[in-house]
Amino acid sequence: MAEQQKKLGFFGRIVFFFNSVFAALLLLSYILPYAVPKSFPILSVLSLLVPVFIIINFIFLIYWILNVRKQFLLSLFVLVIGYSHVTSLYKFSGNTTEAAEHSISVMSYNVRLFNIYDWIKEAHVDDKIVDLVQTESPDVIAFQEFHKKQEADFTAYPYKHVSLKGKNKNTGQAIFSKIPIIHKGSLQFPNTPNNAIYIDIVLQQDTVRVYNLHLESLRINPKEEEFSQENSERLLKRMANTFKMQQSQAELFELNRKNCPYKKIILGDFNNTQFSNVYKTIKGTMKDAFVEAGSGFGKTLDYPFFPMRIDFILTDENFTIHKFQTFSQHYSDHFPIKSVISLSE
Repeated sequence: MAEQQKKLGFFGRIVFFFNSVFAALLLLSYILPYAVPKSFPILSVLSLLVPVFIIINFIFLIYWILNVRKQFLLSLFVLVIGYSHVTSLYKFSGNTTEAAEHSISVMSYNVRLFNIYDWIKEAHVDDKIVDLVQTESPDVIAFQEFHKKQEADFTAYPYKHVSLKGKNKNTGQAIFSKIPIIHKGSLQFPNTPNNAIYIDIVLQQDTVRVYNLHLESLRINPKEEEFSQENSERLLKRMANTFKMQQSQAELFELNRKNCPYKKIILGDFNNTQFSNVYKTIKGTMKDAFVEAGSGFGKTLDYPFFPMRIDFILTDENFTIHKFQTFSQHYSDHFPIKSVISLSE
């Protein structure tokens, strides 16, 4: 590379310098899932920027190819060795398959309290959310940031588990099911309104546990570029503390999962990306429905600067993922996701 760099003009050397920086950052990002937030909190914050590093390296790759320069090999190398990162960011086509006879549909949706505080300046957002769910009619739906005033709108679901927290017990999480619930519970994360709840249902004579997981929120206003404000140092410290809390919550979840003998489905808002240690801990050997059958970026957070996928549907390996969909309706700061799955024969 050194001999090739000498042949570059001044502008080319500047471009290659920045190319090298972002290639190094992308390489660093590959170890981020192994960086425990309690030990490396600032490194964990970097996991949010992995989509940026991937996209910028693609831009450099195309730039050098168009200029017929061998410098394209640098970004090509880091992108190839991080193939799993790249494919978890963007899928060219979903590997959809025909649904099995006993398949079910599951949906996850952070509804942001059904817009009760008018964050979205649009009339009847709560009714539109209800209409969307009724139209899609999933067999099981997990809501995060649920508000009890909407509970009566889901009468099509005879079975439910609604867990509300806070001073007035108005908000929390909910799971609605068309399949009978034989057991339900809550993990009760300490010192936070966030939580993990679960239901046990029977599919094809197998008991299956369905989790609704809502990890600690980052509390970043997606409409403001807070990193550029004067309080950026304080913001980074708060985010680092949030990732520490997420790790503790993931550890509590892992204890419950290990003590559960059933097959499992995880629905929820992790408030962290697929490039994080928290995601790696929760996913383990499970299947990510987007990776199996999704397409595009799978963006689930209304963040204007780069695509962020922080809402997930995960299943044990015993399940087949037939379809996955990310919706585009803007009724919350999150976009709902849905998958059609079945227990493998």
